Amino acid sequence: MALRRTAGRILRASLSAVISVAAAGCAGSPGSGGHAPSAHPATTAASPWAQVDRELTALAPDTGLLVARVSPGGTCTPVNQVAAATPRPLGSMFKLFVLGSLARQIASGRVSWNQQLTVTSALRSVGSTAGSLQYDPAGTRVSVRQAATKMISISANTAADMLIHLVGRSAVQAQVRRWSDHAALDVPFLTTRETFLLKDAGYPALADKYLSLNPGQRAAFLASSVDPLPLSRLTPRIWTQPRDIGTIEWFASPDDICRAFAGLRQLAAQPGLAPIGSVLSVNNGGIGLGRPQWPTVWYKGGYEPGVLTGGFLATNSKGQTFVVVEMLESPAAWLYPSASLGLQAIASSAFATLSPQRYKPPR
Repeated sequence: MALRRTAGRILRASLSAVISVAAAGCAGSPGSGGHAPSAHPATTAASPWAQVDRELTALAPDTGLLVARVSPGGTCTPVNQVAAATPRPLGSMFKLFVLGSLARQIASGRVSWNQQLTVTSALRSVGSTAGSLQYDPAGTRVSVRQAATKMISISANTAADMLIHLVGRSAVQAQVRRWSDHAALDVPFLTTRETFLLKDAGYPALADKYLSLNPGQRAAFLASSVDPLPLSRLTPRIWTQPRDIGTIEWFASPDDICRAFAGLRQLAAQPGLAPIGSVLSVNNGGIGLGRPQWPTVWYKGGYEPGVLTGGFLATNSKGQTFVVVEMLESPAAWLYPSASLGLQAIASSAFATLSPQRYKPPR
């Protein structure tokens, strides 16, 4: 989602305009996870997906796409894909992993949906729309469920950081390992506050120092040299050109994100975890899916200069569930606002092809 400051405040536009959220992204080399990569026949010129693929690859120098059917057991079977096994920067789509980690701790009884959290200066972040906890005074109390809803529906960064603090960085990293073949790229798993400070507080010196360390040393550096910094160290204007999107970000492939959506769907069916569905349904991504044809629509996207992502899980009136994951990366230049509209159009076209009237499952 696009970041901008107006009258000293960071505002978030809806996905249909210039999307906004606070995140940063890094595409790296594949990890060594144990999930099988997606495989499907190459798209042909006669395929209904050929136009979708052309429109996607025209939006950015590096693109990824997965359109997959999700089985009741949580397996993603590709219908169409473009480099779906390649990890790329996620922007705020990383919050799906935070939600998954939170759900597991609720299931274990260590956390409850009604548990109260407190906004503190140490956990305050920036980069979110009005309604985010970043604008609430220290001492404000919210429930875990309220924080989770804000984290997903308006991509509230302070809410995300509060939940990461609640469950613990190591627990989120463990959740990434469950769903991603590229979990090593997310160690340490950054908070949004840390990402903003690395990319904007005295940039590039702090970022260069962080990147000079091996991954095993970076968490200690964050604790000693980044976390104590006040937000006043940030510049008045958010950066507009890509900054270290290949090294300071959160990473996953479209395949990984499909497993995350599928995993959240399975978690939501467990006792006490039904609120997951509500949390993911507040913002449906604005592509026109709705009842009765699509009774369930989940969405999470992400943005920073040079990064734009969108992910949907939707179940149609026949009970068929599909995931569409789109990823754009432009390391050298920002993505034009029209790219967000392009991703919307692609997702809309994909779900039109997957509608109960048109989709014919393979035999």
